[in-house]
Amino acid sequence: MAENQNTTSNNPQDDEIDLLALAKTIWSQRRKVISITISFMLIGLAVALLSPKEFTASSTFIPQTSESAKGGGSLGGLASLAGINLGSMGGGSEIPPALYPKITSSVTFRKALLDAKINVEGLDEAVTYRTYFEDIHAPGVLGLIKKYTLGLPGVIIKAIRGEQEENITLNTDNGLIKVTQEEFELFKELEGKFSVSPNEKEGFVSLSFVMPEPLMAAQMAKYAQELLQNEVIAYKIGNTREQLKFTEERFEEKKTEFEQIQSRLSTFRDRNQNIASAAVQNQLQRLEAEYNFAFNIYTELAKQLEQAKLQVSKDTPIFSVIQPVTIPTEKSAPKRPLILVIFTILGLILSLAYIFGSEFLKGMREQWNEG
Repeated sequence: MAENQNTTSNNPQDDEIDLLALAKTIWSQRRKVISITISFMLIGLAVALLSPKEFTASSTFIPQTSESAKGGGSLGGLASLAGINLGSMGGGSEIPPALYPKITSSVTFRKALLDAKINVEGLDEAVTYRTYFEDIHAPGVLGLIKKYTLGLPGVIIKAIRGEQEENITLNTDNGLIKVTQEEFELFKELEGKFSVSPNEKEGFVSLSFVMPEPLMAAQMAKYAQELLQNEVIAYKIGNTREQLKFTEERFEEKKTEFEQIQSRLSTFRDRNQNIASAAVQNQLQRLEAEYNFAFNIYTELAKQLEQAKLQVSKDTPIFSVIQPVTIPTEKSAPKRPLILVIFTILGLILSLAYIFGSEFLKGMREQWNEG
C-alpha cells in the first residue's frame, strides 16, 4: 500500500518536471521557433498577396410545379365549359431538386456553359467562357508556380504526346458526344467555380459561380440559372410538348381536308341549283356526308389542340426567385487575414514539432551510444 501511495504522489511531480523540461527546451530553442514561424508568416503573406481575386455571384430559387392528378383546378373548370377534359392528359415526370447537381455535371450542360457569352474588362466585344480561359485569362504567379511544380509531370506528358492527346475521346455518328482535351480541362475548371446546392428540407436551390471579375461572375451565374431551369422545364413538359406537336400536325392536315371538301360542296351547289335529278341529289348527299364527317373531326381536333396547349402551360414548372443574381461588390477570395493566421499557426506547430523531434532523436542517439 505504501509503494502505491508513493507512486501516486510522485506522478504530479514527474508531470511538473516534464512540463518544465519542455518549457526549458522551447525557451532554449526560441530563436528557431521564432525564425520558422516568421518564415511561414512571410510565405503566408506572399500567398495572400499573390492569390488572384475571385468574385462569387449567387442566386436562390424555389422550383414550383403543379400536380397533373388534380385536373387543372380553376383552369380545368373553364376548359370543361368548352368540352375539354384536362384530367385525361398526364404531365411529365418531376425532377426532384436533389438531382439538379446531376444535371449540371452532365457533359451537355457543361458544353453549353463553355459557350456562354461574357463581357471582359478591356474588351469591346463579348467572348465565350471557353475563349476567355483558353486565350485571355492569365493564371497569375501562383498558378504558374503550381503548373510547373505540382503540375510539371502533366506538362511533360502533354508535351511528349503532343496533338495526339486532343483525340482521347470518342466522336461517332451514333449519338455519342465528343469531348476534346481542352474541353476536359475546362470541365475540371468548372468544378471549382460552379456549384448547385439543393436544400431538400426547405425546398430551395442555391446556385453560385466564381469568376475573376464581378460582372463576369454575375453573367455566368445568370446564364447557368436560366440553363438549369430550361433543362428542368424541357424534361418536365417533354411528353406533353410532343403530344402538342402531334396534335398540331394532325389539326393542320384535317383543316386542309375540311376546307377542300367545303369548297367542293359549295361549288357543287352553285352549279346544280336548278337541277332536281336523283343522281345530283345522291352526289349532294355524299358531299354533305363527307363535309359533316370532316367537320366533326376538325372540331374534335381543335378541342384537343386547345387541350394540349392548356396542358403544356399547366405542366410548365415555375421558379420563384428568392435571391436574384446580383453583381458582387466585394471579393470572396482570397481571405488574406485568414491565410496569414493559418500559415502563422502552421509555422508555430511545425517549429515545435521540429524541436521536439530533434530532442527525441538526440535522446535516442544517446541511449544507443550508451548501450
